[in-house]
Amino acid sequence: MKNYINGTWRDARSGRTFSNINPADHRDVIGAFPLSDATDVADAVEAASQAFHDWRRTPAPKRGDILRIAGDIFARRKDELAAIMTREMGKTITETKGDIQEAIDTAYYAATETRRLFGYNTPSEMADKMNLSFRMPIGVCGIITAWNFPIAVPSWKILPALACGNTVVFKPSDDSPHSANIFAEILEEAGIPPGVFNVVHGQAEAGSAIVEHPDVRVVGFTGSTATGTAIASRCGELNKKVSLEMGGKNAQIVLADADLELALEGVLWGAFGTTGQRCTATSRLILHEDIHDEFVERLVRAASTLIVGNGTLPATQVGPVINTKQLEKILHYIDIGMGEATCVLGGKRDTDGDKAYGTFVKPTIFTNVSRAARIFREEIFGPVLSVTKCTSLEHAIDLVNDSAYGLSSSIYTRDVNAAFVAVRELETGITYINAPTIGAEAHMPFGGVKGTGNGHREGGWTVFDIFTEWKSVYIDYSGKLQRAQIDNYDN
Repeated sequence: MKNYINGTWRDARSGRTFSNINPADHRDVIGAFPLSDATDVADAVEAASQAFHDWRRTPAPKRGDILRIAGDIFARRKDELAAIMTREMGKTITETKGDIQEAIDTAYYAATETRRLFGYNTPSEMADKMNLSFRMPIGVCGIITAWNFPIAVPSWKILPALACGNTVVFKPSDDSPHSANIFAEILEEAGIPPGVFNVVHGQAEAGSAIVEHPDVRVVGFTGSTATGTAIASRCGELNKKVSLEMGGKNAQIVLADADLELALEGVLWGAFGTTGQRCTATSRLILHEDIHDEFVERLVRAASTLIVGNGTLPATQVGPVINTKQLEKILHYIDIGMGEATCVLGGKRDTDGDKAYGTFVKPTIFTNVSRAARIFREEIFGPVLSVTKCTSLEHAIDLVNDSAYGLSSSIYTRDVNAAFVAVRELETGITYINAPTIGAEAHMPFGGVKGTGNGHREGGWTVFDIFTEWKSVYIDYSGKLQRAQIDNYDN
């Protein structure tokens, strides 16, 4: 496996590599990928800088044509790519197909938006003068993403960046590098010119080199809050635009009037889908005291039947966690939870049969979780759910908002008034009514507040604000000097 730089496949200049390992079976080594450093990043940035001159002048709808073709190719290769993704990062085939569908949807949406990169016109304060504004591409975009959505999340950044006329240097996670190479193959087949899109594999050294390179004008990052805030600090010093999508500690509220069966289906999917390894995963469950005991009983019974296993097996509902480091982190938090709350399900590694060769954790549920508990407050990123009792809607909202994060929230209720109060009061970038905390759609803004992000939104029309700069244009056809920004009202 190689880097993709200026339309060619290359090894790292150092010759160093790292191994990509199947989390469901550590005996399965998928391949060796380049362990790139600053020299490889410099090659990719130089190629992207050179390609930018022509790409930004390519008519936007022509750029959109390429993205539309890429969407067609993603659709054609969906089954093949889903199998590759499941093998390298573990989630079920059904979920990896959904991951690719996000890219397909984003490709078609971004392609359409190349005909809608609207500016604004506004009247001038002076006679015989016209005021216009335009979206302009920025330059080379450095894209750094996590492993849990190896195609969808990169597509949210890469495809709009390309649509706007920027070029891209992409560093995928070292836990899901193979998917990035397929991304490059698809864009190449679609007709992307050499240098417009580049893939540089590696670890923290390569990511830091992208942030530090003076010709990288924009950094788009998805990952941990600790890493994201460090990138933001450095980009601030370097006067670079940066978009951050970071952690979450998302909560689902279930009020006493809710459809409990629907709420149960929601929390099972939100907490244990993708093995809890989503920034939007349901990590906290806030239950009204009137239905708490009944709901917990139903939840434990249903969650105990979830099938844990290799994501390639049709019956599997919960795949492995990504690697040994994350396994150890999750088990550490489970140990912490044992001293803070009551474990009513799971609480241990799953080593049954062939699962002993992978990194599997049994779906875990804690009850009697106080707001002071670490498992209530800290992101675990695994199949661990904390349940807390509330006494009212106001109490539930207060519990949800008592968090350093603010990505996604959910409330189940039949009371439309309660639903709209929650929409207004929940301090999150996304709120679902009678649906789980996961399930974003490609044409809607995606992102959070507080420790989750820095104000930008991916997805939908808002992502184009990340990858463009505004240019104001004043056209004076009066034939005389007209002076703005002075007091013209005394004349």
